[in-house]
Amino acid sequence: MDDVKIGEILLPGDPDTQKEREETVRSKFWPKMKRVVSKVPFARDAAAAYYCAVDPSTPLRAKGILLAALGYFIMPIDVVPDVLAVIGFTDDIAVLTAALAMIRAHIKMEHYDAADLALEKMREE
Repeated sequence: MDDVKIGEILLPGDPDTQKEREETVRSKFWPKMKRVVSKVPFARDAAAAYYCAVDPSTPLRAKGILLAALGYFIMPIDVVPDVLAVIGFTDDIAVLTAALAMIRAHIKMEHYDAADLALEKMREE
């Protein structure tokens, strides 16, 4: 199967590529989220997508889709710059919404529960 490049993330790829994507998202997702949590109306969905993507029980294809969407969110260069307040995140929400629609059967309430807890702690800091 051929890889499709979305930003710096390849989709769907082999397990080694998948592992690299996951490491990139793991290292950059939370620092980005901490910077923008008060500005993004989709923080809960993004955090739940993160937890679903790193969940060992999530199928490889669903992980690949989520990691590509989260990779787009954490990319420093964006189609619509994130510095433009809420409007800057419209492309990010579109990509994330499309990804969540494709993997809907794999995102669980426990992913949202973990997201809620993480975001609550982040907002308290």
